[in-house]
Amino acid sequence: MNMIVAYDIADPKRIAQVARILKDYGVRVQKSIFEVDAKGGVFTAMKERVEQVIVPGEDGVKYFPLCRKCAGTVEIIGQGVYSDPDEEYAIY
Repeated sequence: MNMIVAYDIADPKRIAQVARILKDYGVRVQKSIFEVDAKGGVFTAMKERVEQVIVPGEDGVKYFPLCRKCAGTVEIIGQGVYSDPDEEYAIY
């Protein structure tokens, strides 16, 4: 399942830590928004790692599930790149 993860973190050190965690699971699509592929137990592991870093009284993280049908209808206006996690790559 694809998921959009958006965060608002108060401390710059925690911002960097959360961003590093999310990079392990997905692609940054905007400054504080990642698109992740959260199949199986991946979501639980990612969420637990994020929860170890944030301070709930100061920070916020939201997880938005994105079904395959919805992912195919993403519209981008202005700057931005749609990332297709199922896209095939050739390595030469």
